[in-house]
Amino acid sequence: MRTEHDLLGEMEIEDHAYYGIHTLRALNNFHITGQSIHKELVEALVTIKKAAAITNRNIGVLDPQKAEAIISACDEILAGGLRNHFVVDAMQGGAGTSANMNINEVIANRANEYLGGIKGDYDLVHPLDHVNMHQSTNDVFPTAVRIAAIRLLKPVTEYFANLQTALQEKEEEFSRIIKTGRTQLQDAVPVTLGQEFGAWAQAVSRDRWRLYKAEERLRQVNIGGTAVGTGLNAPKAYIFNMIERLRDLTGISLARTDYMMDPTQNCDVFVEVSGLLKTSAVTLSKIANDLRLLSSGPYTGIGEISLPAVQAGSSIMPGKINPVIPEAVNQVAFQIIANDTAITLASMSGQLELNAFMPVIAKNLFETLDMLGNVLPIFIERCINGIEANEEICRQKLEKSTVMLTALTNYIGYDNATEAALTLKETGKSIKEIIIQNNWMNPDLLDEVLKPERLTSPVSIRKEKPTHE
Repeated sequence: MRTEHDLLGEMEIEDHAYYGIHTLRALNNFHITGQSIHKELVEALVTIKKAAAITNRNIGVLDPQKAEAIISACDEILAGGLRNHFVVDAMQGGAGTSANMNINEVIANRANEYLGGIKGDYDLVHPLDHVNMHQSTNDVFPTAVRIAAIRLLKPVTEYFANLQTALQEKEEEFSRIIKTGRTQLQDAVPVTLGQEFGAWAQAVSRDRWRLYKAEERLRQVNIGGTAVGTGLNAPKAYIFNMIERLRDLTGISLARTDYMMDPTQNCDVFVEVSGLLKTSAVTLSKIANDLRLLSSGPYTGIGEISLPAVQAGSSIMPGKINPVIPEAVNQVAFQIIANDTAITLASMSGQLELNAFMPVIAKNLFETLDMLGNVLPIFIERCINGIEANEEICRQKLEKSTVMLTALTNYIGYDNATEAALTLKETGKSIKEIIIQNNWMNPDLLDEVLKPERLTSPVSIRKEKPTHE
């Protein structure tokens, strides 16, 4: 055990621990979720510390030997080392101070070892005087959240592009399968199965574009603003060079905000991005709901498509297969909507020069991005790609319904169409049989009007005077 002290007193810390007294206090105070800070947030925070060490060395305010030790410690962490020492809970008071302290202490203790020192002896490299030089939690943490969010957002955007492609492939595959369209869950007019998939693809394409543009909202950072965005204690050379180092290290086109007090206290950008993610979740849930309806049954429901069978559906009902992948998508959507509510509440609850609730914003935003990044490939690979059309069921349901009558009203009149609908319900005869039996249309014209391409798209009307008049 080693002893460390702070303004509140002393604490004993395990010798093996690279974190220090500030982290240990946070561990004791915030045992809440059992989840430590997100790995992408750790990487973003460490990247900022590396950039700061390089910048402070370059402008001549940090001893090169100390800077190199800090940089080496950061590189070790970024390569995957020491990850089990980032232990503070993702849900923490203090606007992210606990997370920042955790990062500072681990880097400082490892840097001390590089210089021949020992953990807990901060004479060589101090967590605050050196690792945290010219920084505050209030500019470091919001900047790190933005960097981490951008990194998590990129693959999600790509997965939405993949989903759009998968739906468009099904649109083409099912383009000639005509079926009953439905409004308000009631039979409406004919559509093709491909058109239904095409409509979903269009919605996903909008989500893809929205999320692609959302990255721009996250690129403006307040690093260099220190405590409240005024830049107190940070040299101008540090402020202007720091953003260049971060661009180099992250590969992200970050920009220093013109008014650093703004992102220090205002979190509306996170509400906006979360709202776009919520919108995409709503789209996914709508598609999942439709897939469950269209595949329902399969014998007593709609049953117009079959979803891939991925696991047994019941412990008591043999042969039952459930739409578990769409159900998982629905549940992810529900959680994303809940996360968005938490982000909204946290963002509007900041006061004056700082939002103290950045940790819950970060936790929920990263959870949303993680869930989307996990569920989208599953949705594509284990559901969408394997969907099969039950073409015969589509045809039978169409022929046994009144949906084709709408296409015939321009030829036989609304009243005759209504009479045909009543006859169908009473006799079970097909629409074609009823029309021909009543001599309402020429059979050849009837066949032409009922062609799939005429029933499912705008076409010119070749009027024919009803033959019964």
